[in-house]
Amino acid sequence: MAEGKKFIRDSIHGNLPIYEFELGVLDYPQVQRLRRIKQLGFISLIYPGANHSRFEHCMGTMHLASKLADNLELDQYDKDLVRIAGLLHDIGHAPFSHAAEAVLGFPHEELSAYVIKETSIKDKLSEKFNVNDIVDIINGKGRLGPIISGELDMDRMDYLVRDSHYTGVAYGVIDTERLINNLKLERELILDIKGVQAAEAALAARYQMYPSVYQHHTTRILNAMFRRALKDLMDQGLIVAKDMYKYDDSDVVSLCRASTGLSKDLMERLDNRRLLKVAKSEPVNTFEYPERIFKIPKDKITKAEEEISEDFGIDRDYVFLNLPDYPHFNEMKTLVSLGDKLYHLNEISSIVGALSSARFNSPDICLYLPKEEKDKLKKFKFENYLDLPEKVNRFDTIHTDQVKLF
Repeated sequence: MAEGKKFIRDSIHGNLPIYEFELGVLDYPQVQRLRRIKQLGFISLIYPGANHSRFEHCMGTMHLASKLADNLELDQYDKDLVRIAGLLHDIGHAPFSHAAEAVLGFPHEELSAYVIKETSIKDKLSEKFNVNDIVDIINGKGRLGPIISGELDMDRMDYLVRDSHYTGVAYGVIDTERLINNLKLERELILDIKGVQAAEAALAARYQMYPSVYQHHTTRILNAMFRRALKDLMDQGLIVAKDMYKYDDSDVVSLCRASTGLSKDLMERLDNRRLLKVAKSEPVNTFEYPERIFKIPKDKITKAEEEISEDFGIDRDYVFLNLPDYPHFNEMKTLVSLGDKLYHLNEISSIVGALSSARFNSPDICLYLPKEEKDKLKKFKFENYLDLPEKVNRFDTIHTDQVKLF
């Protein structure tokens, strides 16, 4: 960008340069709302330092995307386009970020596209860009899409480092400089062989962050409680899914507190950390095809919850059958250049290949109930309510309800 620049101090990346046009975009309420959306939702109830916002993450993604664009020697327009896409890639996130997404029924990228193309910020963006180009990059489309939404994208590089920093866990140490300096752009991003070790570290960090932070056993309980409270608000007509881009965290908390019944009670429990408890759990690696468990349809979960409620005499609203949410690790398919040939990353690295199966070691199916109801489930078996794969005796496993970190 030719115009003058200012700097915003970031706790992760230091001084982030930002230009006059981007400063104008930042002033729009659609972007400022992101300051009031927690990046990690309710995880601050587990890791008290995790109060960073979507706004910080978007700034960081813009910065890393800009560094990669410079390294790829893109022309100035494309550099500017990548920067603005990085800044706006999460503009449609609902309150408490991913915790709400399962209730909405559509990904946050759809709301991001709507905000960019249909709200007042479009007029500002259209002064310099085709807004459809911004949306395409956010959705990983086109030549520049993999920079923001791909296999080794800058969105992921920022949130892993940032989330590790604010939670205080030691797993998000990633050599972003080495990754950026060893990526080239052809039809897609290709990693040079010299960057394989940095990619291995990034994948290992992501693998470790899931059981430690994103799918920590208490995180899953917090998210399950919030999602049911949010659904109750929607069922009452107090909030509409397609308007979720208008609300921030405090709006939804206030609606819950001011409502009656289930959403009010669940929010009071969250406010005072009176959480549901794990009544039963079953590690997915005890089943022959654990990947099938991740794909059990939502309607089967709902039916199973209703049957459990009837069979054990527990209030339906407080029966939570919860499946783990783990990534597919598509980064394993990242192309690596070795001489004049291309290989997939898992062909080059045995570490990356091992992570594919290792992702099933930590997650488990869980049933959450109020503490006072746990004793009713002594004869409960998951297989009586869900069509699960055959069990296998691979090795002894540790149930998450036997060992608790917090």
